[in-house]
Amino acid sequence: MKIAVIGGGSSYTPELIEGFILRADKINVDEIVLVDIEAGREKLEIVGALAKRMIEKSGLPIKVELTFDRIKAITNADFVLTQFRVGGLDARAMDERIPLKYDVIGQETTGPGGFAKALRTIPVILDICKEIEEYSNDAWLINFTNPAGMVTEAVHKYTSVKAIGLCNVPINMKQMSANILEVDRDNVNMSFAGLNHLVYATNVHVNGKDEMDTLLDRIIEGKNMNMRNIHDAPWEEEFLKALRVLPCPYHRYYYMMDEMLIEEKEAAEQRGTRAEQVKEIEKGLFETYKNPALNVKPKELEERGGSLYSEAAVSLITSIITNDHAIHTVNVPNNGTISQLPDDVAVEVTCVVNSEGPKPLQVGKLPTSVIGLIQQVKAFEELTIEAAVTGNKHKALLALVNNPFVPSSKVAKHLLHDILEANKDYLPQFTK
Repeated sequence: MKIAVIGGGSSYTPELIEGFILRADKINVDEIVLVDIEAGREKLEIVGALAKRMIEKSGLPIKVELTFDRIKAITNADFVLTQFRVGGLDARAMDERIPLKYDVIGQETTGPGGFAKALRTIPVILDICKEIEEYSNDAWLINFTNPAGMVTEAVHKYTSVKAIGLCNVPINMKQMSANILEVDRDNVNMSFAGLNHLVYATNVHVNGKDEMDTLLDRIIEGKNMNMRNIHDAPWEEEFLKALRVLPCPYHRYYYMMDEMLIEEKEAAEQRGTRAEQVKEIEKGLFETYKNPALNVKPKELEERGGSLYSEAAVSLITSIITNDHAIHTVNVPNNGTISQLPDDVAVEVTCVVNSEGPKPLQVGKLPTSVIGLIQQVKAFEELTIEAAVTGNKHKALLALVNNPFVPSSKVAKHLLHDILEANKDYLPQFTK
């Protein structure tokens, strides 16, 4: 079995390598090809050397190859994993800083920041898919590249590639829920429905008993339910009790917009944006990776984020290979799963996964209290995808106007101008 990893020089790659090592009793990987662009040569060589040492320590007969030839990597691959960032962390820093000029939240996957990232990323993923169609047309594309929901939706709308979008938020919510309820994660069953970074846990059961109220009560009391990269603003008691479903950590940007904006502006001024902080973390990480004696995933990687990322990714691949019908929460075409959304949009929902891929568990109608926000964000996502593919500035403007973070069409116009100007080297579709 051949695995191609596009964005192989990512600091997250040791997570993936560890995942394949830990699951070697269930899946037999023969070859892992790490591919990146020439500008990422140094990182690819550092990460690749660490990956080879990790494999050597494991004693597994897995060949690790490094290349800058994407077609070579994709050819005859069984799985193509995408984890790239067009423009690198410098582009992410722009995504975070530009909205702050207009008192709008700057975040890399939601709001205008996610919009900018989607414009850069979607054309590249579609080029990759053309290569998959030509050189490995039966391969599964497992996409981790953010904004994962929009990227996955674009792949399904514009290509024939078998694609699944994956995010580590649901698996982390399940782990955090188990910690809060003081039970083993294997005894927790949760159903998820919504969009990427806008997903809700609609029920929580422990050994068959409904524990949603207990979980919400403990979160109200101050138990942690958050991701490392998000400001830990406490939830309002009255709000959580009224909502009666569990929001994901990213919902803070929608439900606590004023508080999150204040925190972002202060952080950007005092410590730098999250991208600028991550650049410093990554400098240290890659220095650690260079150590020729290091042959395991270093603990310092936890500071980068991405908790349980490898477990989510490799267990998903395992389910496809072994046909184990395990439960995963992934991004897939809606096809009636959430009845209030179009069939051809991507949703993040609980699925049963077998050798044919993910089969969503029917959601039906979501409560009025949550579907309105989901529908508005989905309108933003659909317009953003169309703008990314066509380079239509009118669609791009309407996308921003439909985003909940953007207060007016005037602000949307200024944001669009600044985003297109700052990203012109990455957005040829808008200059045709």
